[in-house]
Amino acid sequence: MGMAEALDSFQRRHHWAGFPLAVVYKYADDQGNYLAALITYYGFVSLFPLLLLLVTVLGYALHGNADLQQRVLSSALRQFPVIGDQLASNIHSLHGNLLALVVGVLGSVYGGIGVAQAGQGAMNKIWGVPRNARPNPIKARLISLLVLVVVGGGILLTTVLSALSTGARAYGADLGIGSRILTTVAAVIVNALLFIYAFRVLTAREISTRQVRDGAIAAAITWQLLQTIGTYFVGHALKGASATYGVFGLVLGLIAWIYLGAVTVVLCAEVNVVRVNRFWPRSLLTPFTDNVQLTAGDRRAYGSYPVTEKHKGFQNVEVDFDQPNTQEHHDPTAEP
Repeated sequence: MGMAEALDSFQRRHHWAGFPLAVVYKYADDQGNYLAALITYYGFVSLFPLLLLLVTVLGYALHGNADLQQRVLSSALRQFPVIGDQLASNIHSLHGNLLALVVGVLGSVYGGIGVAQAGQGAMNKIWGVPRNARPNPIKARLISLLVLVVVGGGILLTTVLSALSTGARAYGADLGIGSRILTTVAAVIVNALLFIYAFRVLTAREISTRQVRDGAIAAAITWQLLQTIGTYFVGHALKGASATYGVFGLVLGLIAWIYLGAVTVVLCAEVNVVRVNRFWPRSLLTPFTDNVQLTAGDRRAYGSYPVTEKHKGFQNVEVDFDQPNTQEHHDPTAEP
């Protein structure tokens, strides 16, 4: 037995090796990088208008309390630890400029709905929802607006709570590490609930909380880890460094950070689909050659892809394989 055959046999027999491989293969099959890139584009378009709007609203809502304004803004910018300081120095309030405020609102709504639309497209692609079963353009945008309001409200809530927690010391209520741990756990829980909501609402098919729970929890934990690692990186690896590349570096850093978050979301959604539809184990060499024996997971995955492109309800799509089905008698992914 060659090295490839030995590795293939090993990953098929061990869930901890075969399942992640199947997730990566499903991500590649769905062109996950392109799905994440589309989310990144709209996320980038909406971010600056959204921050302008946030700063302006804070200026009106917390007028006379500049300290709390700054803490809320700093908490929001911690979502982008690598370039948060540069963002803060480039975002200013729009007081006295009604036109600019209107443009900021419209830009935020456009970009936010675009992110949700891209999310709908990604979730429907990942879950294999036929095109004819997806919402029409008007309904799709209404769904996107609903998701934007709910998820945006949740993010704003965690931002304010984080700001109040970090600012407790200024009022003599220093809770130390316990407060930070509690805030982090609360943020992960809220984010997991938001991911569960988004995964379900953005997908144009009936899926349960149980079916998306694992991926949502993984996405919430991973996002929190990314923020922690980014904060550590800024505080140590980049300590004392100047913004050498100015606005160019800010833009690249921001795009990279949003893209990393988008990839995380898409991958975690793939986790749900691979688990629910039992798209594993996959053959190790199946993405690279036709000279391979398909597994049951391969057949289920490849059989689902053409159905996704079904445009009409009266259109029939059938999938057949010339290769004989010689799958194992015992399917380790089969439900009892």
